[in-house]
Amino acid sequence: MYFIDVQGTLISDVDKSPIRGSIEFIDMLNEKNIPYMVVTNNTKKKSEIFYNFLQEQGFNFSFDKYLDPLMLLESRVEKTSVAAYGATEFLETLIEMGYKLDYKNPKTVLVAIKEDFTADEYAQMIDFLLAGASLVGMHETSIYAKNSKRYPGVGAVLKLLEFATSVSYDVVGKPSDSFYKEALKLLQIQDKNAQFSDIEMISDDVKGDLGGAKELGMKTTFVTSGKYKTQKEIVPFLKDELKPDRVYANMQEILEKI
Repeated sequence: MYFIDVQGTLISDVDKSPIRGSIEFIDMLNEKNIPYMVVTNNTKKKSEIFYNFLQEQGFNFSFDKYLDPLMLLESRVEKTSVAAYGATEFLETLIEMGYKLDYKNPKTVLVAIKEDFTADEYAQMIDFLLAGASLVGMHETSIYAKNSKRYPGVGAVLKLLEFATSVSYDVVGKPSDSFYKEALKLLQIQDKNAQFSDIEMISDDVKGDLGGAKELGMKTTFVTSGKYKTQKEIVPFLKDELKPDRVYANMQEILEKI
């Protein structure tokens, strides 16, 4: 059984095209009737729109095998009085979902991915947190890759804010326990006996996605087709208990080893 990441794993961080072997891997799972969930930290586009985009790229799986943080957000963050930070598409999506953005006296500071956070934005977030707002991240990725550059991920921004204010944070998407437990619940529709110990998580985010999966007892596979160019950039610096079980270049290499 599998949980499968999207950005950097199934599709390229550079142009969003399918990574070698990714479509074929999903097709193989379908053909062999192997349970799986496609679990992504997409926050820029509404869930249905991003799912349809993946379908258009050639990925053949039903919507009940898809999960992203936006699908859980309403159960985690109230729609009133949110100071949201992230890409323009993310802010527009929140408004479409009925969230009221408030940059005067917010109840929640909500952080998503963005490559160009400004010092003024950090200062504003810090002021809100020190005034009593709660801190929530849409996910906890370690690195954000875009345009052949690597930026601090949401997890890194959350750590910065936590250190600056001593305000702890909550996470909606990967690698939070609540997100993975929801993915497991959906996987159990395919196999009612599924447990975390039966699942292999495949991702390019070895520190975020795979670290959280490992802590829940999942097997982990790290692909170097996304955030990291080689395993030498990150794996030697991880705690032994969080190092991935397997490392492959891409989904094609995994497919060839099965």
